[in-house]
Amino acid sequence: MPDFILAIDQGTTSTRAIVFDAALTPVATAQQEFAQLYPAPGLVEHDPEAIWGTTLATARAALDQAGASARQVAALGITNQRETSLIWDRATGRPIHNAIVWQDRRTAELCARLRREGHERMIAARTGLVLDPYFSATKIGWILDHVEGAREAANAGRLAFGTVDTFLLWRLTDGKVHATDATNAARTLLLNIRDGAWDRELCELFRVPPEILPQVRDCAGEFGTSALLGGPISVRGIAGDQQAATIGQGCFAPGMMKSTYGTGCFALLNTGEEPVASNNRLLTTIAYQLGGKRVYALEAAIFVAGASVQWLRDALKMISAAPDVNALAAAADPAEEVYLVPAFVGLGAPWWDADARGALFGLSRKSGIAEFARAALEAVGYQTRDLLDAMRADWPAAATETVLRVDGGMAASDFAMQFVADILAAPVDRPVVMETTALGAAYLAGYAAGLYPDLPGFAAMWQRERRFHPVMDAATRERKLNGWRDAVARTLTQSRRPA
Repeated sequence: MPDFILAIDQGTTSTRAIVFDAALTPVATAQQEFAQLYPAPGLVEHDPEAIWGTTLATARAALDQAGASARQVAALGITNQRETSLIWDRATGRPIHNAIVWQDRRTAELCARLRREGHERMIAARTGLVLDPYFSATKIGWILDHVEGAREAANAGRLAFGTVDTFLLWRLTDGKVHATDATNAARTLLLNIRDGAWDRELCELFRVPPEILPQVRDCAGEFGTSALLGGPISVRGIAGDQQAATIGQGCFAPGMMKSTYGTGCFALLNTGEEPVASNNRLLTTIAYQLGGKRVYALEAAIFVAGASVQWLRDALKMISAAPDVNALAAAADPAEEVYLVPAFVGLGAPWWDADARGALFGLSRKSGIAEFARAALEAVGYQTRDLLDAMRADWPAAATETVLRVDGGMAASDFAMQFVADILAAPVDRPVVMETTALGAAYLAGYAAGLYPDLPGFAAMWQRERRFHPVMDAATRERKLNGWRDAVARTLTQSRRPA
């Protein structure tokens, strides 16, 4: 049996490739950032060739660093930024437009019109999602309507749609495989999550020709073979980034919860084999699908987490590197209670206000960059509390004592994770292997290759690096939460004023 698994983690701002050994220990990592494209306010795009170029470059670099040849790699796993949408020509493999990123808001008016027409209830019942520009369906329609000749070509079967996983799989297999997994398909607004199949009525509603959609498969299995990395390597695992992190965190039992703090923040709560409908505008989604059996989760998405630290660094020039935010936040005056509502691209769960924009509250003459830094980190905790409260309201089983497993770049911040524990009044566990998204993809690929154990066996391998215990007193917590709720309410009021 070959010794290694190669995981490709294609994220929103960078692409990483990680080589894992037979014990699921990372032995080599390569990472490259790529440009974020902002054609207009609220619009976010990626160059598909930058996504592909960084994928190939990091995969080759990680293999070189590990001293591993293709014949030593048992399988390749892919995990990816979800909802980001691409359409390409089947004959040439060339995209017909830049990728439209999950953060993009250009289809907000279309979503509002469909909502006014009364479609939202049906959409939620079938897909588990809310009607929002975040998801893929309206992005697909926009590309087909705004690229000359695209709709005619799609109807004629000459175009292919995919989320990033599908695009990478197509390129890795030289156009031989047009497929996705159930977790990515579940984020398009086009999949009936109960039967795991594309919904023809939803395709008609969003004007998406079914002919352009990929085949939907399990998260682990044979997806095809790539010959682009020095020899044939089988692609055997695919999952969207948040589901891959859920797998990597070993959250296989109903009631287990993880939160990933990257560009955004995404919390998933395993609810078992039956989907739980949300009354609090959370998402019902597929956590993973193996052997044709689906396990579901409640998901809550915060659009901006680590991106607020990037904002301090890149737009305001308050810090030179992201880790600098921690010392600044720790130095902030406790008497200065500044709140950042980071609605730079709208507010996600449980508010789902596409028109909301970022706002700062509580500034005084004494407020400075330390208070800005603390507000950026604390916003992550406040938003996580909003999500947990909504989950507990939707699923009473989650009301028992919660232990939150965390990962992602911002999870490395002791300051931020301590505040999350304090504001949740619950323990927060940080794992030894922080790259849980790539770990989940690697496990899926290695599981399909027969290299790794079943789900309980893998869960037993999970190791905690540190537990953050809540230390904030109840009165302080409630005062801070009241201030946050007031800031959110004011932000929402501002977004709903008539133009």
